[in-house]
Amino acid sequence: MNMVMETKGLSKLYGHAFAVRELDMRVPEGCVYGFIGPNGAGKSTTMKMLLGLVKPTAGGIRLLGKPMNEQNRLALLRQTGSLIESPSCYGHLTAGENLQIVADLKGVPYGDIDRVLSIVRLEREKTRRVGQFSLGMRQRLGIAQALLGSPKLLILDEPTNGLDPAGIQEMRALIHGMPAACGATVLISSHLLGEMEQMVDQVGIINHGQLLFEGPLCELQRHSRGDTVLRVIYPERARQVLGELGIAAGGDGAQITLPAMDDVRLAGMIERLAAGGAGVVGLAQKTRTLEEIFLSLTGGRGGEAA
Repeated sequence: MNMVMETKGLSKLYGHAFAVRELDMRVPEGCVYGFIGPNGAGKSTTMKMLLGLVKPTAGGIRLLGKPMNEQNRLALLRQTGSLIESPSCYGHLTAGENLQIVADLKGVPYGDIDRVLSIVRLEREKTRRVGQFSLGMRQRLGIAQALLGSPKLLILDEPTNGLDPAGIQEMRALIHGMPAACGATVLISSHLLGEMEQMVDQVGIINHGQLLFEGPLCELQRHSRGDTVLRVIYPERARQVLGELGIAAGGDGAQITLPAMDDVRLAGMIERLAAGGAGVVGLAQKTRTLEEIFLSLTGGRGGEAA
């Protein structure tokens, strides 16, 4: 599997505190990689180091298979698009005019403008002044700016921040389809796990500047699965069956709380409860919050990586 971006021991020290500490990341080609962590976890600092906006204290970065250094930094960054914090646009100019300015800075022909506007679904707004745009439209224009020149890696720092539900849904669909639409690998940061689950393939979780987890989304979802809440008509019969199965049951009355379990075991348990006359009428699985997943990954040490 080819890696579009890798870091080894990447660190950034401010005073006596590490914003990022010995970060080893691997972003596979052709994926949407979700970089997840609470505010202040080190996401933005990491992204700024990847873009050469912040100088690392230690460690190295490889972009597109090459080590990033002073000699090739600009050449590598020309193949990287980014949207950090909020897009920079001139409100009195049209979307097309804003993109012409960015195209001039990147040395990209104006013919690429229609292509990127089409990808972000703003082709009908090319002649409209950006000052009339909604926040969601501005964010999409910022992504269009980042896509000029057909970058191989697209770095987006919390692009759904401040958007309304409709804008968030639109942004999710746009980012999820980005590798297929334009061939770019996407690295996107967020502090919302539920939001990221709907658009990413690979996940990295960071807290206190350290990477706690990295791998496929399906592997993380095993950690995010919380307790199962069972509603039954005959709780005494249900608890008897659960005891025979060796499953610890909490809660009281008709609502029983069970530990997280895989689907195969859960299906077998429901069959046994039905056969035992428990009268199962409801089943719901809780999803752990990001903070709870941190505690699960670190053995309850508040996010400090081992």
